[in-house]
Amino acid sequence: MKRWVSGLVAVMLAAAALVFSTGCTTVAALGYYAQAAGGHLAMVRAARPVADWVADPTTPAPLRERLLLTQQMRDFAVQELKLPDNSSYRRYADLQRPSVVYNVVAAPELGLTLKTWCFAFVGCVGYRGYFNREPAEELAATLRAEGWETNVYGVPAYSTLGRTDWLGGDPLLNTFIQWSEGDLARLLFHELSHQVAHADDDTMFNESFAVAVERIGGKLWLAQRGSPGSQAENIAGQARRKAFQALTLATRAHLAQIYASTSNESDEDKRGAKAEAMASFRAEYEALKTDSTSALFGFKGYDGWVQRANNASFAVQAAYDELVPAFEQLFERQDRDFQRFYAEVQTLARLPKNERRSRLQNPP
Repeated sequence: MKRWVSGLVAVMLAAAALVFSTGCTTVAALGYYAQAAGGHLAMVRAARPVADWVADPTTPAPLRERLLLTQQMRDFAVQELKLPDNSSYRRYADLQRPSVVYNVVAAPELGLTLKTWCFAFVGCVGYRGYFNREPAEELAATLRAEGWETNVYGVPAYSTLGRTDWLGGDPLLNTFIQWSEGDLARLLFHELSHQVAHADDDTMFNESFAVAVERIGGKLWLAQRGSPGSQAENIAGQARRKAFQALTLATRAHLAQIYASTSNESDEDKRGAKAEAMASFRAEYEALKTDSTSALFGFKGYDGWVQRANNASFAVQAAYDELVPAFEQLFERQDRDFQRFYAEVQTLARLPKNERRSRLQNPP
């Protein structure tokens, strides 16, 4: 699931600031911030301007073509989607690894609320990112020992919210450069949208807004600039995502109902009901893969997600899709004017969380 699993935004800007901060920061915290700052700076050093890669005779032709395509998408983002015109995604780095960072997420055994971690400047987020997998797995193991359900997964890109433009901005990476045209466009639009609006205490608000922008922008790109065949490929991909989302949404709602029960059910009863719900989820998924009328017929791309699925997985998914319809409706109310839309989102981001959610979901 490119969006729900590997598209999480791992904001690491706070790390660089806190490494050099004074006060009561613990040694362990400093170690975490140091790895984050060091990892980001190493990525920045590896990045070169796209023009240099294109001019380099040793650059493989397929990579050169993809880099040129990204610059067309980047220009489209500025001209048509009114996204920031800065240094981000004008440089490219080959990190020689499949993921740029590894995120850890956690949720209770009988709940769907993500554990949060708080950082200066970017607020509280429902994940913790590492540039190497080993410490991420170590944290996940510690959390499991405390009773949390956890998930560790590779992330192809992250946003520094436009605050590292002086370092060259967020670069293009080998971790996503060869994605399909539609997925590549959506990722760039998603990450750039994080530079438009950010609520320090609301991962769901931030991610749902970015998903709304990527969907709207991705559709426009394919309609106006998409290469031959990209539309058909995108339609098939959308159908698969919609079918899988319907299944996971139903399962998440079922789990939420189990956990929220106020009857005389004990925790043991809830564990039993949860096990049945998860078994049913996996059985339904397998059935869809063998149903010739299903968009998921013969598709194995979600197998890993389904196999690893737990409360943390479903909680992350909620962060990415729960508020998307509300943002899409807000865009329509602004007559599909991106600048007006962004201004409204920025206004919402400045409000207290409860008021923000109320205004977004129950507009005047």
